[in-house]
Order: sequence, then structure tokens, then C-alpha cells
Amino acid sequence: MKTEDKRLIVFLLGANGLLLIPLVAMQFTTEVNWDFTDFTVMAILLSGTALLCEMILRIVKQNKFRVMLCIVVVFVFLLIWAELAVGIFNTPLAGN
Repeated sequence: MKTEDKRLIVFLLGANGLLLIPLVAMQFTTEVNWDFTDFTVMAILLSGTALLCEMILRIVKQNKFRVMLCIVVVFVFLLIWAELAVGIFNTPLAGN
């Protein structure tokens, strides 16, 4: 197996492994109340971010641009996540 393929597997497993945090938290507290839609949307966001970063790492050859583009992708992910969670931009997609 090539290094790029191993890195992609680690990215995807790590990204979707983060979904275990709210799943476990839901077992111990009522403050975390996710449904299937929440898990699906977050899985898509995390997987998409991981895939975009992997694509950047495979296509872009200069390390400076790789790092910069991956930081931009992660920043956009964080903005979308914050908007969906609490509505920092007051769009119709905003959470409660």
C-alpha cells in the first residue's frame, strides 16, 4: 500500500473517529443531544475536510502552499461548524 493511501485512511478514520466524542458524551449527559441528521452532517463535513486536505497534499508540491491551503480548508470547516452550531452569521442554517 502506498504512503498516500495510508495517509488517506488515517485522515478518514481520524476524522470520523471524532464522531465518537458526542456519541460517548450522549451516554453520560443530557446536554449533548445529537440525532442521526447531526451525525450525518458532521460526518460529511469531517470527511470532506479530510478529503480536501488529502487532495491538496497530493496535488500541490510546495510545502508552503500545502500548509496554507490546508489551513484555509480547516478554517472554512470551523466557520461552517460554528454557523451550524450557534449561528454566528444568522443564516437559516443556524442552530439554536
